[in-house]
Amino acid sequence: MAFALRRLPLRLASGAFLLNSGVGKLDLDAESAKGLQSMATNAIPQLGELDAVQFGKYLAAGEIALGTALLVPFLPSRLVGLGLTAFATGLVTMYLKTPGMTEADGVRPTPQGVALAKDVFLLAIGLALLLDGGPKRKP
Repeated sequence: MAFALRRLPLRLASGAFLLNSGVGKLDLDAESAKGLQSMATNAIPQLGELDAVQFGKYLAAGEIALGTALLVPFLPSRLVGLGLTAFATGLVTMYLKTPGMTEADGVRPTPQGVALAKDVFLLAIGLALLLDGGPKRKP
């Protein structure tokens, strides 16, 4: 699939954001890693079986890999869109299931939940990349 300029803003914004987030987690201390892991287990309980430091390293590596994949133009947008959609679905699920992050309606963010609610934008970008029709084939 040829590179399409229309996807560039989506890939640059989400890729740079995730890459920066992952690099920032490379030296995560045990207490911070445990806090992130605690919230992540709201979405995926099995993550609680990992050591907190190990979880932090896996999270950093995953964000760096996904961010880099989004920034590499020769990787298919649908493929990186699938990865971003899967990752962002976990983030949005974590936001929705973490106590105190949403108002009583279960959707709108509380002041504490705003930082997590932004992950809906990553989900939207992932879906846009995944569902983009790409170039039309000639009959």
